[in-house]
Amino acid sequence: MTRSDKEERVAPERTIEVRVDRRHRMRTALLAVAAIVAVVVAVSVLRGTQLLPGWLNPFGEETKDRTGPVVLKSIRDLSRYEAATGNFQVVVDLERDAKFLPDAVRGQRTLFVGNGSVDAFVDFSSLRAGGVEVNADRTAVTVRLPRAQLEPTNLDPAHSYVFATQRGIFNRVGDFFGGNPDDQKQLYTLAAQKIQVAAQQSGLRERADQNTKLMLENMLNALGFEKVTVTAATGQ
Repeated sequence: MTRSDKEERVAPERTIEVRVDRRHRMRTALLAVAAIVAVVVAVSVLRGTQLLPGWLNPFGEETKDRTGPVVLKSIRDLSRYEAATGNFQVVVDLERDAKFLPDAVRGQRTLFVGNGSVDAFVDFSSLRAGGVEVNADRTAVTVRLPRAQLEPTNLDPAHSYVFATQRGIFNRVGDFFGGNPDDQKQLYTLAAQKIQVAAQQSGLRERADQNTKLMLENMLNALGFEKVTVTAATGQ
């Protein structure tokens, strides 16, 4: 037997060992992957059926509130009577189009439902000199009130929402990489502006004037005045 014959017999045995070792490693890796998948599926099933305790859930989330203390910035004394409140709802239909592109390519239309309230009040601190006149025997009193005013719109974020939206291809790509937070702010601002205009035209100030007048008449009558005259300014 020559040296070359020995080498031909030994070489096939080494090749078989290498192939067996590779197959063993591949099988071990597949078993590991299968075990991980099985664990994930089991955890998901137990979590969905509420059978897995929270402290045993490796995918559970924990919320930590690291908010700092509330700081009091200022205190303002009020001398006014909240006489009426109006609740309003508006559907904002906002559309943005490109000049030379169709809406399907670049454009956006959003329907936003805004719910908010506007308060009407009478500021007693703005009573002019001589705004309250009492006769000598204190049986009659005359009160001249300033005109009721409207507070800025108080938009309710819990009940204001985007009802529907249509976006072009470019807009969808932009939203995928990060939407523009100014869009949401613009919807809230526009809804508040429209509600404020509606409140000015709704007769809310007139209702506040009447409610304040009635309140003062009842209160002054209870104080013993026999004749009570309350008037509100107009044209302001």
